[in-house]
Amino acid sequence: MDVVDEHDDVVGQAPRGEVYARGLRHRCTFIRVRDAEGRIFVHRRTPTKLVYPSLYDMFVGGVVGAGESYDAAALREAQEELGVSGLPQPEFLTKFLYEGADGQSWWSAVYEVRCEVPVDPQVEEVAWHTFLTEEELARRAGGGPDAWEWVPDGLAAYELLARR
Repeated sequence: MDVVDEHDDVVGQAPRGEVYARGLRHRCTFIRVRDAEGRIFVHRRTPTKLVYPSLYDMFVGGVVGAGESYDAAALREAQEELGVSGLPQPEFLTKFLYEGADGQSWWSAVYEVRCEVPVDPQVEEVAWHTFLTEEELARRAGGGPDAWEWVPDGLAAYELLARR
């Protein structure tokens, strides 16, 4: 993976395990997926995930490979995680530097794509999934009694988009 600085400039490369073990800043993509009815894909991560196991997420995505563009990674990750092919290029929405409470940080490019075919998510990545309306997602992400435990970086991206 590319290791980047606070300006998102590449300063080196390292294997994924080392990047996370040493808390090196890197690049990720977040893709909000909508179905034909406009509902948003949400899922629960598997307990074997290296980062944020068993938490809910309202984005698909992942790390950007060494030398890979954000755009290429967004399309690759969306198709891989959803188990589909032929998606249109996801639309870029924004980019931000996520800085977690645990000291980890990564540049996060946020996209949106419409998926009008049945999804077949990767069993290694996704333990459970559904599509929620914006209202239901807001209820589940809002911190009330019906709230789910979300990945913090995805929740940060969700809140950033809500303020736009």
